[in-house]
Amino acid sequence: MFGINRRVVAIIFGVLALAFVVGSVLLFTPQGQSSTQGKTELTVNGRPVYELDVARAQQSDPILSANPQGLLKNLATINLVESLIMVNALRQDTARIGVSSGELKKELDTIKERFGLQKKEDYDRFLTQVGYTDSKLRGELRDQIRINKRFEEIQKKAEPTEEEMRLYFELNREQYRSEERVQARQIVLDDKATADKIYADASAPGADFAALAKAHSKLNAEQGGALGAEAGKSEPGPVTRVVFPNAVAEAVFKLRDGQMSKPIEAGGRFYIVKVEKYLPASDVKFEEVKDRVKEDAKRIKGQGALEAYLEDLRAKANVKFAEGSSLKLENPVVAKVGEAEIKLSEVTQRVFANPQVPQAVQQGLGEIVIQFLIPRTLEQLISREAIYQAAKGLGQPFFGSKDDITNQAQQWKTRDITVSDADVRKHYDSNLANFTIPASARVQAVSFKKEDKAKADAFRAAALKGGKLEDLAKANGGTLQDYGVVNPGTLPPVPNRLVFMTRGSFPKGPLGEVSEVVKLEDGSFEVLIVNDRKAEVLRPFEEVKEQARQQALATRRAEAAQKWVEEVRKAAKVENNLQKALDSLTPKEEPKTNGNQPGADTPSNPSTPANPPANR
Repeated sequence: MFGINRRVVAIIFGVLALAFVVGSVLLFTPQGQSSTQGKTELTVNGRPVYELDVARAQQSDPILSANPQGLLKNLATINLVESLIMVNALRQDTARIGVSSGELKKELDTIKERFGLQKKEDYDRFLTQVGYTDSKLRGELRDQIRINKRFEEIQKKAEPTEEEMRLYFELNREQYRSEERVQARQIVLDDKATADKIYADASAPGADFAALAKAHSKLNAEQGGALGAEAGKSEPGPVTRVVFPNAVAEAVFKLRDGQMSKPIEAGGRFYIVKVEKYLPASDVKFEEVKDRVKEDAKRIKGQGALEAYLEDLRAKANVKFAEGSSLKLENPVVAKVGEAEIKLSEVTQRVFANPQVPQAVQQGLGEIVIQFLIPRTLEQLISREAIYQAAKGLGQPFFGSKDDITNQAQQWKTRDITVSDADVRKHYDSNLANFTIPASARVQAVSFKKEDKAKADAFRAAALKGGKLEDLAKANGGTLQDYGVVNPGTLPPVPNRLVFMTRGSFPKGPLGEVSEVVKLEDGSFEVLIVNDRKAEVLRPFEEVKEQARQQALATRRAEAAQKWVEEVRKAAKVENNLQKALDSLTPKEEPKTNGNQPGADTPSNPSTPANPPANR
């Protein structure tokens, strides 16, 4: 079966756009020389694909444009041919879809804006450079709009059944749990002195917090500071963290029934919050979130419908190569799982859709693609197919793309796994870094050239006395850089070591902490100004217990899913012919790759999961 995942859809569709949108000035006929369409290279359902069409696609292809040789070139060519077939099949299938002049103008205006082509002469020059006419460009745009409309039409028609929605909800309960909430009142004030006084009044025995809020708060005063209250009423309703500024939310959600925060500064104001009732995160019933579930399930089912449409379109495409065509390369079956076939193009599509692969090829590391990524990706596809087949025997209405169905099957097999409080505590103790707020500081740096050590010293002395940092840097020939608030590992090596790995602090002046003059790796000098330094903080277990529970549960389920995948792989009848296929595509004059050959008559690795279960 010909498989197409969502990343590949983007790549296929991108072939149309790349022709004139992404770097198009560099892609086509040099100096804008006109060119004939050339000979026919292949036909798709009787419609020709010309030599010029292929040349343009090759020049816009991130792999082929790097001029690979040998086996890698043939793999990239097979991948390109499959994309060309799909693009042309899509154009033909969508040819009767209407496109209004307004829709076309909108897309054309987008291109003109992106490339600064508002003036007619700039637009005409652009068309000449890329070897297009205005009519040809508009034709390409119509194709894109039509294909987009078809995709939207297919996805819109995909309606999940009640049974599918309930299954999706069951498998993704964590996603629909209600957030922790509070019923609370707040008093918001403009200055610290007033905030401290009102806090003292509110802390007195028998104090009426609502009355104080009504008399003094800058927000919600008419409702006695009640948050989440209905219009015209003064009883607080449940609210989540998003109601508060971050610093306030952190403090408020540590409080429990009847507790009150001290004044918290945020955004130039001071907040005093009293929690009347704390509501922990909890499970909800399907009916409470049915609309959300339907929206999510519809998206998943739409992806499956789109995948099925593309597979059917490709299966029905009648492709013939012209005599002597350089594109006439076999797209062999590289693996079988039971009776299901996996073709080489399915592997190359996934590999070459990875944005890091073109970079590797351009750096001369194409051999890594062949030796490691091609075999590993085939293993993932084999696992996916084995799980997909096993999913059919589980008696559940799994739906969506193959990736979605394999993911749902793993979620189903691990749905009953739970964790105890002891498991959660153990996970917390073993993964403290996950629950630690990293150290931070606001850092500015003033740098000086190699020969300006004396100027750096003069700047440091002046900075310790105070003044405007920008003026001091300029007066001493330095260059100011503001790093903002940073965490360990985000600064260059020397500043990072000084700020986060050196005990103690720098001498303090009116501008903040001022470092010594430090010499950098390139011989230049730098002085750091540090403010708002905060130490690393480990969040207490009780504060992050729910987060730790979710992580522990996800880990336990992933381990169980891995074990089930291994069992499925062992039971599956797998035939891996990758090496034979690669040998047939390797030019005879080239020596074979040294070392271990990818997929060389070795049993498939059963431990490679297709898609570990995830909470959506």
